Amino acid sequence: MTHLLKAADRSRGVVNPAAAKKAFRLERYLPEPDLASVMEYFWLLEWSLPDGASHVQRTLPSPCIHLVFDQGRTAVFGVMTGSFEYTQRGRGRVLGVRFRPGAFRGFLGKPVQTITDQSLPLSALFDCDDAQAERAVLEAPDDAATVAAAAGLIRSALPPPDPQVARIEGILDIISGSPGLTRVEELAERAQLSVRRLQILFKEYVGVNPKWVIRRNRLLDAADQLAGGVEVNLSELALALGYYDQAHFTSDFEKLVGKPPGDYRRSCLAQET
Repeated sequence: MTHLLKAADRSRGVVNPAAAKKAFRLERYLPEPDLASVMEYFWLLEWSLPDGASHVQRTLPSPCIHLVFDQGRTAVFGVMTGSFEYTQRGRGRVLGVRFRPGAFRGFLGKPVQTITDQSLPLSALFDCDDAQAERAVLEAPDDAATVAAAAGLIRSALPPPDPQVARIEGILDIISGSPGLTRVEELAERAQLSVRRLQILFKEYVGVNPKWVIRRNRLLDAADQLAGGVEVNLSELALALGYYDQAHFTSDFEKLVGKPPGDYRRSCLAQET
């Protein structure tokens, strides 16, 4: 049996991670070396809930394309600019492939922005029958076989290397590693690009504009702090994230996470006790 290497555990983007851990098993597995240039990891979700019980999991958006194997709903999902809610009932499992930002441009063959907030059947991009591919992955006997089936599909359509993928990754590293960065102009300067060239690059390879990625990262920074139970001065946090006032920050946070910042912090603390 193939030995799977687990990716680093990360709750970033998972709303109320303490509650999520109680509701389902979530594993993240690293790809084999030949796929590492195009994808970050496989994620596998599995749950078994009592009759009549359900769990609604909210996941925050990321600048990544996902290939998701889910019974009756298998598809390639472009970058989703809003949060995604998934209701779990009974027993089930889902396998996802998280592609590196920019790397799906080679599979798609056109600007990634053309599929933002949209989904495509597997057969639109891979030489496969959708139902057969779904069964091969979801009916595999264990995690290793599940991952191997999905890896084989990706490997069959692997595009040639594209140096722009590494460039995109470097720019996103600047955003994620710079909590005080809130302006596109500053990002363009640090990436040594004009604002226009930066925007064109994101439209072509990422699927959303740089401003959206910056704002999404700063809101995730806030969600991480609040989920960890950190005492936060919301007015100071709003200013630090580039907002003019707390009201606009609260509005954006609630749209993304589903609750105002204070309520979200309290709900996360309640799950940990």
